[in-house]
Amino acid sequence: MNMTLTQLVAAAEAEAARELTICNACRYCEGFCAVFPAMTRRLEFGRNDVHYLANLCHNCGACLHACQYAPPHEFGVNLPRALAELRVDTYSEFAWPRAAGALYRKSGAYVALSLGAGLALFLLLALMQGGGLVRPANGGNFYAVFPHNLLVTLFGAVSAWVALSLGIGVLRFWNVWKPGPASPAATMEALGNALTLKYLDGGHGEGCNEADDRFTRARRVAHHFTFYGFMLCLASTTVATLYHYGLGLAAPYAYTSLPVVLGTLGGIGLLIGPLGLFLLNIRRHPDHGDPAQKAMDHGLIWLLFLVSLTGLLLMVLRDTAAMTALLAVHLGFVMALFLTMPYGKFAHGIFRLAALLKFSIEKRQPNRLRLGAD
Repeated sequence: MNMTLTQLVAAAEAEAARELTICNACRYCEGFCAVFPAMTRRLEFGRNDVHYLANLCHNCGACLHACQYAPPHEFGVNLPRALAELRVDTYSEFAWPRAAGALYRKSGAYVALSLGAGLALFLLLALMQGGGLVRPANGGNFYAVFPHNLLVTLFGAVSAWVALSLGIGVLRFWNVWKPGPASPAATMEALGNALTLKYLDGGHGEGCNEADDRFTRARRVAHHFTFYGFMLCLASTTVATLYHYGLGLAAPYAYTSLPVVLGTLGGIGLLIGPLGLFLLNIRRHPDHGDPAQKAMDHGLIWLLFLVSLTGLLLMVLRDTAAMTALLAVHLGFVMALFLTMPYGKFAHGIFRLAALLKFSIEKRQPNRLRLGAD
């Protein structure tokens, strides 16, 4: 019998609660990550609790390989998969607008549609500017192809939508618990845990379990390349904006300029990181995570990789006749990335940061159950 979406979500919540109850009685994995000390503060696991713990989980896989009740045991405890299946329900539940939450479950088609729309838009705009896609070199002046105000309007509107939709979604997620005010110490701890990916160390500093029960730091390293590569590219765009509006310096900038150096380093990071994440993802143990979410995972990974690849090629070939076509393709990939941010894998970082902050606030409050360590 086919289950409705509401029934599927309820079943995922019930399974997560069942497994967490078993884990709460066992406590073998208590030191592995933040999920387990947060779990010990609860005797029962309602829907709000399981969604919070699901987003606190970094899916490192260590608890699965350490668990004496994992399949084929009759208890069938596979907490990484149960919580991974629930995370996509969190994103859908708190998405804004609510109807857009369905896009998380149709991520393959959503990414393909966004990619097609982004490429078509900029290829069409390039053709409308006259001269076709192959033009004489113009000193690498991108604004001779796409006027500056046009790009600001297009990407400004999409960026505002990304910030609004993700901001409202995570605020709704946060307001379910109202854990109390965040002290400076709690805030800094949560940021530190997020920026260092502390909970991808398997609880012992040796890293995650990937293809088997051997530990590796590869996933943590690939995530760092990806995240900090993205942040360097964002810094490059920010500095270029300051150059343009604050100093009156218009692009193109020299290869030794700060925007280009930051963008180049970020681009290299976004080649290494996503490629590493993809290779790790396809080799992961089949019991890790939720196989149904691979399309969502791969969508973000490949968009980041293609944005970086086309951006680096554009920088190298900006003084050639191929610049117009490369610029249109690059901006198409960037637009596709922006369009998928609010309802794709990108959201996991925002929701996880909120869960880490809640954990940092909660651990500073009295543990009235007096179970486990405070």
